[in-house]
Amino acid sequence: MRLTVNGTEHEVDVEPDMPLLWVLRDELNITGPKYGCGIAQCGACTVHVDGFAVRSCQLAIGDLVGEVTTIEGLGTPDNLHAVQQAWIEHQVAQCGYCQSGQIMQAADLLAANPQPSDADIDAVMGGNLCRCGTYPRIRAAIHSAAARLQEA
Repeated sequence: MRLTVNGTEHEVDVEPDMPLLWVLRDELNITGPKYGCGIAQCGACTVHVDGFAVRSCQLAIGDLVGEVTTIEGLGTPDNLHAVQQAWIEHQVAQCGYCQSGQIMQAADLLAANPQPSDADIDAVMGGNLCRCGTYPRIRAAIHSAAARLQEA
């Protein structure tokens, strides 16, 4: 099977029912998306497919249609995405395990809603769990990223 991840085309020899998460991590050594729950309830495995947030633990590679972007492809060290910049400025991460999924979900939110309210943020981000409880910093970082994107 062929898939494009972070702008690079890959060919993998896997069963079509293998979850995208395992293809990314085990076959392509792209480890930003994390395994959290395996049932699409925690958000640690969130990636973008054609720009939309999806839970890679529940998307079979055989059902994949579109290009995949992981946290590794969202920005570069020299050109971070606005959400990544805001995460650093607000020191959101503690343990960091959920952060790639949180950032990918937040980037999708801001692409769809450039000026989200607190209620909008809570509704969209509610499916991404943070065991460290950094939700107030996540919300503040999303507001900062929204402002930065509006300035650009």
